[in-house]
Amino acid sequence: MNALALRRARITRVRQVQHLQAASEAATAEQKVEQLEGNAARLAALRLSLSFAPGLTSGAALGSSSELGLRLDHVRDGLANALGAARSAAADRVGERIEAHIARESAHRLETRAVAELQQLIEDRLIASIRPRVKEARNG
Repeated sequence: MNALALRRARITRVRQVQHLQAASEAATAEQKVEQLEGNAARLAALRLSLSFAPGLTSGAALGSSSELGLRLDHVRDGLANALGAARSAAADRVGERIEAHIARESAHRLETRAVAELQQLIEDRLIASIRPRVKEARNG
């Protein structure tokens, strides 16, 4: 019975580490999403600043501003794809974190039950070892 309690304690420790690792990966994925969202917002602001640039009077300056704007739009479109993939990955990592949390809690309950069973077994053995001595004392 002691081996069972030790095995369940080991499983609980492993599940705790797995949960911490999953939580760390989920946090990293969420930070990446936030970073990509910030980059997309900065690109959009930069693009807006190009479209309303005051003082552009020559055709070359307007063409250059327009080309830069098209390039920013192209980068922002590529960033949108990366942002979608990052959001999907973050959602997957959150799901994995939740699964790891459930497994950790389950292992903790198993360990608690094994410890309680071990304590009950020890108490039962202690009571069983005391009873014959009490009977012998009464008979003797």
